[in-house]
Amino acid sequence: MESVALAWLSAGIGAGLAVFGAGVGIGRLTAATLEASSRQPEAAGDLRTTMIIGAALIEGIALLALVISIILAFK
Repeated sequence: MESVALAWLSAGIGAGLAVFGAGVGIGRLTAATLEASSRQPEAAGDLRTTMIIGAALIEGIALLALVISIILAFK
């Protein structure tokens, strides 16, 4: 294989793993938040705020990984 083909292949694998990891992370975060708010309904507002911040950080890392994969594909 040529190096260009390997660059595109590795960029695709990297992007796929980043999106998969973000999906799993947000799913686990949401499940834990729903379980905690069902145990203590009075703390649901604080839990929701913390969950949104955590989901935003996970999405930021996934977006950064996607950008790095695209940059490496064009090198």
